[in-house]
Amino acid sequence: MFRPKQTYSRWKLLRVLSAEFKESFLMALNAVASHKLRSALTLLGVLVGVFSIIVVMTAMRAMQTKIESELDVLGGQTFAVQKLPGITFDRPDEKYWRRKDITLAQGLEVKKRATLARGVGLEMNFPVTEMFSSYAKAPPGVSLTGETPDSFAAQNWILHEGRILSDADVDGLRDVCVLGNNLAEVLFPAGSAMGERIKINGIGYSVIGVLEAKGSMQGGNQDNFAVIPITTGFGRYSSRYQSIGLMVQSRDLASFDDTVEQVRGVLRALRKVPPGGEDDFEILSQDSMMQQINSLTLAVRIGVTLVSSIALIAAGIGIMNIMLVSVTERTREIGIRRAIGAKKRNIMTQFIMEAVVLCEFGGAIGVLLGVIGGNVAAHFLKLPAVIPFDWALFGLGICSLVGIIFGTYPAYKAANLDPIESLRYE
Repeated sequence: MFRPKQTYSRWKLLRVLSAEFKESFLMALNAVASHKLRSALTLLGVLVGVFSIIVVMTAMRAMQTKIESELDVLGGQTFAVQKLPGITFDRPDEKYWRRKDITLAQGLEVKKRATLARGVGLEMNFPVTEMFSSYAKAPPGVSLTGETPDSFAAQNWILHEGRILSDADVDGLRDVCVLGNNLAEVLFPAGSAMGERIKINGIGYSVIGVLEAKGSMQGGNQDNFAVIPITTGFGRYSSRYQSIGLMVQSRDLASFDDTVEQVRGVLRALRKVPPGGEDDFEILSQDSMMQQINSLTLAVRIGVTLVSSIALIAAGIGIMNIMLVSVTERTREIGIRRAIGAKKRNIMTQFIMEAVVLCEFGGAIGVLLGVIGGNVAAHFLKLPAVIPFDWALFGLGICSLVGIIFGTYPAYKAANLDPIESLRYE
């Protein structure tokens, strides 16, 4: 029987609070607009703090998006095995360099024993001093890699024309090569590269295939390389480090973990790793690579957040100072409002709202400039443009928090002024 009345009372209360909030917001906007220069200087600190967070996070998000798209090439059924860690910003620790090389014989044995794998590709990078055809010279940055036939499926290399390497090419150490799409166009601008000859480090090779284009990657070109049989490379190009890499494809996602464990077990046995001992090689999958990237960038994110927090605290102190000055300047206005019926909560809401509006203006401009700045950096690094909505919302939320925290004391002081004394204030 009393429920309709209770519902009406709650609805009326909500309408009153909503009207008070709207009025406080409009008065806060008017107060900010009436002191444009002071407001601009006050919100500058907030702007800098938010900008520093957003510009770094935008650039890092662009880099992460690019890396994720590149790792998608591996797919969920492929993993790599190699001597050194996959991603590091510094030179790997001495313990990694002390590891024994993964030899070609070990790779061939893994390929034989890994019965759960769909294919095991072996690969090795070789140095390139020069590469040219009868028509043109290869540009700087060309890479030369030795591979086996299974590497093509594992690397998601799709054939454009000709054929890929065969077991006979690998077993016979043949002088054949497969070219990336861009390299083929550079070396043979007038026509097809099929059946033509090129020279790599002074040694001639016949072109048997050209791969489909894949585009740029982290500022480089994924099509700017040549592939030769890994045995041919070992026979002709000596290197200080002779450790090969393995690219392993599982038959399906369900058997992926079992395939990883089988390859790990085979390689540990071949390399005589004692039971319970740490692997002396790295197994890299799509998930493990992303975990490494996140762990490496965590320190950067924490550092930027700490520096930005200091800037925001300094800005908050500046806002508190300006708000205290504003309280003093508007003492008579506060007295008049109290005299005509304004409650303490109305005064307090108005001043807190004013502090929040100041912070949000600075935060919004900081987010906008940060996104633009981060994407400008991404453009020069040839990374895709992104908008980190989560960090933008986080930045604006922090701005509101700063406004509430540092605006509370001035608001409390304003709300507790004596109305009679305030009216007498000149």
